[in-house]
Amino acid sequence: MYFTTLPDHSQPGFDEQAHFTKFKEHNIIFNALSTDKHCDDHVGCLSIKTVLCGEERYGTNNRHWTVRRGQFLILNDSQNYSCHIDRNVTARTVSIFFKKDFATQVFHDVLQKEQDSLDNPFGNDGLPPEFFQTLIDIDPLLQSQLTSLMCTLDEVGFDQDKTDECLIFILLHLIQVHKSESKKSMEVKALRASTRMEVYKRLCIAKDLLHSNYMDKQDLQSIGRTAGLSVPQLVRQFKSVFKVTPHQYLMRIRLQRATELLMNQTDRSIQAIAWKIGFENPSAFGRAFKSMYGVVPGQYHRK
Repeated sequence: MYFTTLPDHSQPGFDEQAHFTKFKEHNIIFNALSTDKHCDDHVGCLSIKTVLCGEERYGTNNRHWTVRRGQFLILNDSQNYSCHIDRNVTARTVSIFFKKDFATQVFHDVLQKEQDSLDNPFGNDGLPPEFFQTLIDIDPLLQSQLTSLMCTLDEVGFDQDKTDECLIFILLHLIQVHKSESKKSMEVKALRASTRMEVYKRLCIAKDLLHSNYMDKQDLQSIGRTAGLSVPQLVRQFKSVFKVTPHQYLMRIRLQRATELLMNQTDRSIQAIAWKIGFENPSAFGRAFKSMYGVVPGQYHRK
């Protein structure tokens, strides 16, 4: 099933039960331009979330993410979550929900071939993998798969067989993404595999916090407290896994966002951009920008 508008859960008479039943019976794809949309308690099947413009916020009981262009989030089967698009934000969201039986068949076909492999992060219980809940950059292959799927749906319309073929390859790619994330956990400095995995999950909480709130003032104490790590643990393990410190990672996010604003919002002043991405001092923004990109923001803006 393919939808180009999001359901309005606040509409009088909206049938929540009928709506959520669809996710048990069909693969469902949303590609919708929306503003001021929200659902406080959604439960669905395995799904991936991304946006082509704007941003959408997701939350579980103890986690929050802001999904922006170039990233995606995986939510696992039967997981309760909230999703929000703010009133002053226009977002084109793309969500793909994989029917449980469909996803299970794809995973079974692939994983049964890996049960005796040492390179198998999924275990040997025959169950679908439990994906990492973290913001992940969209790589060129996944971008190509998503673009091809959306173009086919918009130009040709929904055809179940063609769509299912595309979704199979997207699921296969998600397995490779999961393997890559599992390998990152091996960079954690700990002896036991279970400890490495737990610390990695906590580092992902810290990383996602930086991504989702890059414009706010961040301090190591609050980041460590949210992630359940001491400040020395946070800095040491973050550097080990992501190859930069939390502060350096935050600077990268802010400056990357600055390039997008300089390219797309040409009417905005350099000072306004500096404030928007979290720099209190425009001069500090200029020095950091030149250090990373070799030119000052004004030169980049004119180009």
